Formats: sequence, structure tokens, C-alpha cells
Amino acid sequence: MTAALRVSNPPPKPLIIWDGDCHFCRHWIERWREQTGDAVEYSPSQQVAPHFPEIPAEEFQKAVILVLPDGEVHRGAHAVLKALSFAPRRGWLLSWYRSVPGFAAVSDASYRFIASHRAFFSAITRLLWGNDVSRPSYVCTRRIFLRGLGAIYLIAFISLWVQIDGLIGARGILPANHFFTAMRQAYGTRAILALPSLCWFNSSNAALHAFCAAGVTASALLVIEWAPMLMLLVCFISYLSLTNAGQAFLSFQWDILLLETGFLAIFFAPAQLTLARAGPPSRIALFLLKFLLFKLMFMSGVVKLTSGDDSWWNLTALDYHYWTQPLPTVFAWFADKNPEWLKKASVAFCLFVEIVVPFFLWSPRRVRLIAAALLIVLQLGIAFTGNYCFFNLLTILLALLLLDDRVWQRHTVSPRPVRANIKYAAVVILILILPLNLWLNYTAIKPKAEWPRPLAAVARYTQPFYIANGYGLFRVMTKERPEIQVEGSSDGIGWQPYVFKYKPGDVMRAPRWNAPHQPRLDWQMWFAALGGARQEFWFQGFMLRLLQNEPAVTHLLARNPFPGAPPRYVRALLFKYEFTSADERRRTRAWWKRREIGEFFPEVTLDDFARQ
Repeated sequence: MTAALRVSNPPPKPLIIWDGDCHFCRHWIERWREQTGDAVEYSPSQQVAPHFPEIPAEEFQKAVILVLPDGEVHRGAHAVLKALSFAPRRGWLLSWYRSVPGFAAVSDASYRFIASHRAFFSAITRLLWGNDVSRPSYVCTRRIFLRGLGAIYLIAFISLWVQIDGLIGARGILPANHFFTAMRQAYGTRAILALPSLCWFNSSNAALHAFCAAGVTASALLVIEWAPMLMLLVCFISYLSLTNAGQAFLSFQWDILLLETGFLAIFFAPAQLTLARAGPPSRIALFLLKFLLFKLMFMSGVVKLTSGDDSWWNLTALDYHYWTQPLPTVFAWFADKNPEWLKKASVAFCLFVEIVVPFFLWSPRRVRLIAAALLIVLQLGIAFTGNYCFFNLLTILLALLLLDDRVWQRHTVSPRPVRANIKYAAVVILILILPLNLWLNYTAIKPKAEWPRPLAAVARYTQPFYIANGYGLFRVMTKERPEIQVEGSSDGIGWQPYVFKYKPGDVMRAPRWNAPHQPRLDWQMWFAALGGARQEFWFQGFMLRLLQNEPAVTHLLARNPFPGAPPRYVRALLFKYEFTSADERRRTRAWWKRREIGEFFPEVTLDDFARQ
């Protein structure tokens, strides 16, 4: 049948006629009906075929038929693409069919193949989509995501707020006011672009507390769904300001992940004051958030295999990870006792979820939900054995974007158009960020690949805002656990240890749970033990504050052995720690075993610092 065929009794609007006995047709007709709305009518051939005697009866069994108001008739792939051209932003398919060489031939051949194997493709449809192939909506999903993001922002701000004086306050380990003054003196106004932060205006303790308070307030308002776009903007600016002021103490991958997620969420949020009556979210913003999840997982997995560390290839990484990770939980001790086959299977599962599963983030519904479940299971497993503050919660929240509204079994509001300015802004962000993210994924595969000049220029200006970042946790598995013991003395003879809140110290103390709070000093002590005092420049500031018995800093510790008067001397020793075996645990009741391996930081006094 060609377009030359006409009917004498045409319908008032385009009409798709399909085989009502075809399960496969019935499902996809609903998908097309959803896209074309009232612009196209759909009717089964069993009801309307008698109205069009010009069309042979057997044609209705072979393919869908499109009858236009002018009487013109189309069939098969051409009929489908012509009908979809009445849907918003679907006209390009028909244009390609008419003008792109080979597109029409491939479309027609594909349609004929599917039509002749409808039973098989009906089974595939049920397997991959279930009984509903309609386009997924994400109105409820967006509400859950934005409220969850508000809760994570709230956790992050409160966790930092209770530590900020001791970390970067005026009498902290790395005073922010000194940092910004030094940067201004060294680089002038260029430093402002390199370190975008409201702290350039004021970096006093009061200002740092004000930025934390602003973030807490905005986060709480986001949780209750008030002015989500504005609150996300406040959260992003506040956290960015504190991150660039935090120096070594806010240089973690979850900090930049929160900033990148929070930035993209601004374009995912509605411009209305409340979420309850907002229309559908921007598909571009949803795509970018899903791509962020893809990048986070894919890069984290691939860099493990391209790092040169054999423990990932031979699946022995978990022989070390449970006891060498920064802050293990008590469950890590038990997981370390798992049989070797289970540890290797767990490593293989981790690599599979990180490298393979991300490619199914945009797959049909059932596969997409399985991908979400696997991602969440991995994050729960990581969170169960290690304290990674809000990282696992944030990754799980991103995975929830794979769940459409049908999962929540709630009725959504009638779709309303997204404001044009938000759409255009999302398009601009897509054009700006997507090429950077694609190249970042490529660098995970080819670590030594040089950036193309145009992308390098864009990355140079966007990097200070952390809106397109690379990721790669545990690229190389740490295979030893050095630990620092900081000690003080009043006479240089008797030494007493400072006790940290969460990092290993007393071998009889079980590993503690602190997530989603992040004790940033405890974390930095892990890096310092691996890198050495010379590489960790902040460590001298820490030792100075202990000699001064600075309350803001000693507040970060579990026990200060010099509560009344400051010590005259401080030093740091280095130990090697390992989990005890099950037998050693039964005999000694100890969770750790350790041995001293040397000096980390020499014995110093305030006079030594004065002479520097």
C-alpha cells in the first residue's frame, strides 16, 4: 500500500488503526497515545475497519494503518512516524525518514521484522517493561529526591558546623582568615576566580558560623519543600564557600559530589514556591543527574583496573580493605573474617556494579529498577563496613532517580509546562557540562590522555565551582595501616596520649560508627599517616594548637590529657595496626594489634615554633 491510496470517508483527525487482538500492539499504542495526546485518534481494526472498505481487510493484520483527514492512507513504519510527528519534538523522526539516506529502508525493514515476530517481541516487552510501556514520569521521584538532598545538605552543614572553629576558625588548625589573606597577597584578584567563596568578604568565626547557619536553614526549608530552587542555590553557594575555605579538611570526594549534585538539582527543581503543585521536571536536568551517577560509578570502577594495582584484578582487594580503610565500623572486623571465596565474589560484584550496571541506567523499566537495586545494595554493603559520612546516602539518593512514579504508587498532579527559562538554562548546562563529563569518563580508561584544548579551557574555569568532577575511590588499595599516636608531656619524661573520637587508638576499643557525621580531623590523620608529616602541612598547625591547649581544637578530640594546663612538649609516634584474628580476639578481647615502627613528628615545644 502506498500513500496514493485514499479513503472516501476520512476521519476528522488523524486515526491510527491497529490489531486489537495483538498484545504487543496494545501496549505500544498506549505509549504513542500518551505522546500524541488529542492530536491523533487510536482505534482497533475490529471496530473501525468496516468504515474504510477501500483498505483490504488483510492489511489490518499486517501493520498499523494511519488515515489522515484528507483521506490519505499510510502503513507500517511510515504510519507510525507520521503519527508521532504530531507529538511535540517528534517531527525529526519523520524528517529523517524522508531525507536521510537509508533511514527509511532500515525503519521499514525493522518494522516488518517486528510485525512478523509479534509474539516474541510481546514476550520481550513484558520481560523488560512489564504491563506498562508508557513513558515514565518523575514528579513524585523529584519530590523524594529534593527532600532527600535537603536532608543530606542538612547533615553536611551540621556536621561541619560543630567542627569548624577547630578546623578553620581563627584559632583553628588552618585558619581561613590567614588562608585568604595569603592567597590575596600572592595572586591578587585572580585568587577570587580560583577560589570562589563568600569568605573573601569575611572569613571570621562569626562569618563561618553564618554560612553554616544559612546552609542549615536553607536545607531545612528544602526538606519541607519551600522554594526548592532558591534553597538549593543558597545551599550550593554556602557549601561552595565553605569548601574553598576548608583547604585540606574539605577536599573529600563526597564534598565535591554534594556540590555537583546540588548544582544540577537547581535545574531539576521547579521555580514554584512549593513542590506539591509543580509540573514535571526537566528531562535534561534528570539526564544530567543520571549521567552524574553513571560517571561516579563508572569512573570509580574503571580506575581500579587501570591503576596497576593487581589486587583488583586478582580479586584480593578485600583482603586488605576492611582493616586499612580510614574509619572501619565494628562490622568490618567480622567481614574481614569472611572466607576467601566470599571476599573475591564481593570484589567481583563491586566491579560489576561499578563498571557494567551504569550502562543500564537508561534501559527499559524493569532492567532500570534492577540496576537501581544493585547500586543500592552495593552502597549499603559499603556503609555497613565503613564510615563514609554522607557519601553512601548521596549515592543511594542518586540511584533513586531510576525509580519512576509508578514505584511510589501515588497519583501525580496533572503535567504543567516547565518554565522556558529553566529549559533554556538546562540546555546551556547540558552543552557546557556533558563534553567535560564524557572526557572525564574517557580519562578513567586512558589516565594519561591529554585534554583537548577547548575542553581544558572550559574545565579550568568550571573546576573551582566543582560542577564537573572526576571520581575514583580506592584507585589503589592500601595494604598497610600506619596510625599516628599524638602524645604530650609536661616534663619530657612521662608521655600521655591524646585520644581521638573515632580513629583507632586503644587496641581494646571497638571500631566506632560515626556516619553520616564526618570527623574531619580523624579522617585527615589517616591520610597523614600514609603521606608523612612533610606532605601534610596542616599537622604542624595541629601540634601548635595542642601546645597552646586551644579549646576549639581539643574539642575535636575524645580526651585531652592536659585539661588544666597545656603540655610543654608534644610529639607523634607511628604504629602499624591490623585487625586481630578470631583466635586473638577470643584470647585477648582486643580488636586491634599494633607495633611501634618509629617517629612521625619529633618532640617540639612552643619555643621551637617561635624560632621557625
